[in-house]
Amino acid sequence: MKINIPHPDEADSIGNEIVIHPWDTWSMDYTLAPIILPMLKQLKEEKQGAPLVEFKDVPDELMPPDAEAFAKLYAQNGETDENFFKRWDWVLDEMIWAFEQKARDSWESDYYGEWVEDDTKMFGGYHIDVDYEGLNSHQNRMSNGFRLFGKYYESLWD
Repeated sequence: MKINIPHPDEADSIGNEIVIHPWDTWSMDYTLAPIILPMLKQLKEEKQGAPLVEFKDVPDELMPPDAEAFAKLYAQNGETDENFFKRWDWVLDEMIWAFEQKARDSWESDYYGEWVEDDTKMFGGYHIDVDYEGLNSHQNRMSNGFRLFGKYYESLWD
């Protein structure tokens, strides 16, 4: 993949240059992760605002004590609470974590143990001990980070 996106102030005649190779789409999730990840990190460091984050997307400790009262104040005059920006940081952190994991070659191997002898004939009487609970928990958190990325895609602005 080759991408050249000029600065927004440059003349329109320059245009964008985007070359997509056939192998770039074999696993687009892996192709895009190393591009999206540094952009999310930069956005988090340089952001100057935050969108409204739905309470159901963050842990309980980031919710206002009275969600209904907060919603009314925000709708009337844009008032925020002490966790307004923390909620957006939490969402960004979850997105960043998910893309960090996707950019890793084999995060799954964190949950593979040793070869264990068993009485089956599979793999010569051995199998790999796998922490399926940890593996599933890790995958669920990644999936949630990608869900948040999609949900707040149009809020990825500075």
